[in-house]
Amino acid sequence: MYNLLLAIIYLAFIGLGLPDSLLGAAWPAMYKDFDAPLSLAGPIAMIISVGTIVSSLQSDRLTKLFGTGKVTALSAGLTAIALFEFSVSDSVLELCLWAIPYGLGAGSVDASINNYVAVHYKSHHMSWLHCMWGLGAAVGPYIMGAVLAGGGSWNSGYRAVTLMQVALTVILLLSVPLWKDSRAAVASDEASAPPAKPLSLRQVIALPGAKALAICFFCYCAVETTAILWASSYFSLARGTSADTAATYAGMFFVGITIGRGVSGFVTMKLSDASMIRLGQAILGAGIFVMMLPFSDAVSLVGLVLIGLGCAPIYPCIIHAIPSIFGADKSQAVIGVQMASAYVGPLLMPPLFGVIANNVSVVLLPAFLLVLTVLMVLMHEKLLRGTKALES
Repeated sequence: MYNLLLAIIYLAFIGLGLPDSLLGAAWPAMYKDFDAPLSLAGPIAMIISVGTIVSSLQSDRLTKLFGTGKVTALSAGLTAIALFEFSVSDSVLELCLWAIPYGLGAGSVDASINNYVAVHYKSHHMSWLHCMWGLGAAVGPYIMGAVLAGGGSWNSGYRAVTLMQVALTVILLLSVPLWKDSRAAVASDEASAPPAKPLSLRQVIALPGAKALAICFFCYCAVETTAILWASSYFSLARGTSADTAATYAGMFFVGITIGRGVSGFVTMKLSDASMIRLGQAILGAGIFVMMLPFSDAVSLVGLVLIGLGCAPIYPCIIHAIPSIFGADKSQAVIGVQMASAYVGPLLMPPLFGVIANNVSVVLLPAFLLVLTVLMVLMHEKLLRGTKALES
């Protein structure tokens, strides 16, 4: 039962990753169909992020009320509905409307499963969990690129992913009893755990180290989502590749992050969470530098893969350390609030770069990512100085 539940958890994160990369991969084709400015992808991404922030902040309350299994299944179903409505939208206003459940479906399941794995599993499982997210996110652009290359529309690409999300929802609904039946195997009984009041936002932010962690999360997610949203447009507009090829190129970020998290799962058996995060930051910086070099598309593509590789260990290792920093009794609330703060990065930074790309040049993408990376490194080091929990 233990292994079956772990497989379901991994599958849930594949489904979580599938929709995350679709907008960026499809946008070079979408904005032309809607006769919209290139930068409009930013506001749509902002709406998705707002929904994610709201549901992340409610994850502690929802998980205590319904349990992780039900929250995961219902969130996947909500995402499936939003994806289908995206596929049949014929105006930007409709996209903005359905971007709300698009985001709401991601936040709670992300925070709930991350906390469940952080509390009950070793660090390598957290890395492999996020490897599954990368796998799902990598598949999205390839599906979209294949559909576009085959003469189909971006609508068809969204419909294909919708069908996959519906199948995932059915599996998750059927698996709800496993979350209770396997509690002996994971040494946890969610249903019979001592009742605890959800922590307020003010209480979480007041915890030592919470502010530095929030800024670190903000910067990391800003780097990741800006790269996801604008990599395809970068190759299409700055490098002159076709829309279908650019969509496929964008998927290379997810190839890097997926391979990186698969390898990180083994490396975490030897290195601490803090060492893994520093290693990732160094590779991330190297990837940005390579992407800035004025050479061929192939070199720039290598830089994008390195950025993905560098991103690989950062998020899962920080998440895994939260229970040891703040305590397992507070970890769900802390992870929910920290992930909400992290999604402020996607809320603000990709749209900001959209304005820069529209009014200056999309060529500035690597420089934009570099500024965010430097700030992330500074905040992580400040967190380490304030607590040694990440070193354990």
